This record gives sequence, C-alpha cells and structure tokens, in this order.
Amino acid sequence: MKDLRVVFMGTPEFAVPSLQIMVENQVSVVGVITAPDKPQGRGKKLGQSAVKEYALSADLKILQPEKLKNEDFLNELKSLQADLQVVVAFRMLPEVVWNMPPLGTFNLHASLLPQYRGAAPINWAIINGEKETGVTTFFLKHQIDTGDIIFQEKEPINYTDNVGDLYRRLMDKGAHLVLKTVKAIASDGYEERPQQASSELRPAPKIFRDTCEINWNRTGNEIYNFVRGLSPYPAAWTRLDGKVLKVYKATVEEYDHAEAGAVRSDNKTYLKFGCADGWVHLLEIQLEGKKRMNVEDFLKGYKL
Repeated sequence: MKDLRVVFMGTPEFAVPSLQIMVENQVSVVGVITAPDKPQGRGKKLGQSAVKEYALSADLKILQPEKLKNEDFLNELKSLQADLQVVVAFRMLPEVVWNMPPLGTFNLHASLLPQYRGAAPINWAIINGEKETGVTTFFLKHQIDTGDIIFQEKEPINYTDNVGDLYRRLMDKGAHLVLKTVKAIASDGYEERPQQASSELRPAPKIFRDTCEINWNRTGNEIYNFVRGLSPYPAAWTRLDGKVLKVYKATVEEYDHAEAGAVRSDNKTYLKFGCADGWVHLLEIQLEGKKRMNVEDFLKGYKL
C-alpha cells in the first residue's frame, strides 16, 4: 500500500471526524483547506471553522483561501504535492483544483447517490419520509454530485429520527467510509462505477427560511416528517398571533376532522393545529423572542 500525501478540504463539524480518523490512522495529511475566519455572535469576533480548530490541535498545515482560483493559493496547493484530495462538506471546487492531484479528488456525500444530490441531503431524506439513506464516496467531475461512485454504505432512518439524530450517525459512518476509501485508493483496491438512476431522482436543494414554513394543507404525517426533517436546525415554523413560532417536535392525531391551520388549546396541556387529515400536536416550540420549551411550560405563561 502506497503512503499517500493527502490534502483535506472541509469546514463544518460534519467534516471533523473524517479528518480526525485519517490523522489517527497515520494517513499523511499534508494540508487542510477550510473556510476563512468569519465574524460571529454579537461581538463579531472572528470565529474559526470546526475543521480549523481540529487542524490546529493536530498541528496540521492550514490554508484558508477567499477564492479558490487565486494564483497564490493554487501555487501553494500545488507545492503540497498531494497524491489525493479528500472533500467533506466544503464549497464547490473549480476544475483546476479538483483535477490537480494525480489520483484525483473524492467527496463524501450524505446520501445514497444518485438520490439526493445537493446541499441538504439529510434534511430532504427525512422530509420525504425515506426509511433508508446512507453515505457515498465518489470522484469529483464537472457536474455537482455526479461523479463515479467508489463506495456506499446504507443507514436506516427511524420514524422518530430528526436531522440531529441522523446527522450524527452519518457523520460517524461517513468518517469510516472516508478512511476505507483512502486505503482502497492507496492499494488500488476498488472499482469505481458510474451513477445510474433506477427510479425518479429526488433532489436535495439548499434550504432557506421560506422553505421551512409549515403548510397546514398537508397531511399530518407529511407535516410530522417536515418538522423532524428540520429539527433542531433550521427548524420548521408557522405563525401564532402574528409571531413566528418554531416547531421542534410534534405528533399527529389523524382522522379527526379539522380545518387546515385552525388552532386549538386548553391553555394547559396541548396546542394543536389543523391539517389535511386531522391535527398536529406541537410538543417542543419556540415563540419569537422566547426560549425553546415544551408546550406545557409555554402555556403556563401564554394564553391563547
């Protein structure tokens, strides 16, 4: 097995275990590319990415380019003489970057490609009520998330999973798949295969605030999946007395006739909204300007 020189590219928490598992297994990580420090919080102090924090603790070389086509950055990247580049939760790369190392650049994606190509695969898999997803490593090419597959591993989605639950499991499973992929490339022990769609493709576009508004004309089960597919972040929302109400957890009472969007409460134990086929009971919520809390605590200080 060849001792590869690897450059890692990633930014958020999701990418950290993939970098860490390589370091802990003596993969030669010769450079880490991550986002520039950004002002954070009310004090606007410069904050470091999760990947940078780990890279500093592991004494790794760090590059933080503003622009990936910058000539100085490209020259520095080339000087690292990487055999392979590994990308986990990073921005789109220009061809001049992903085509640089002789063994190519592979990406970890949190779905079973070709399904759920895009920026938010974990969210959309739950929102759409899928019972299974997984992680995929694939070589980068021109069109996003379309390159040849190296490895895939499946992960069940439980009916009670929210995004936070599934995110943590895929983060861990993805890290092990990254290490497996690096070792396979080093020993030439893999066969890449083109992505083939055997059914209708479901996309995973970026999620915006407007995406997260609850449509009470949907069925209870659709709304239940929508809520858990956005919890704990960025959170599904609706309006209550003209204010934004984020919904983190809910349950469904089906087959009891209700008007879509109607609100009922006993001002003590329950708060529910009508939907297409019954009622959705809100369990954990956050009213604009207030803390996140369960419904019983909320109703102690708020009367409808």
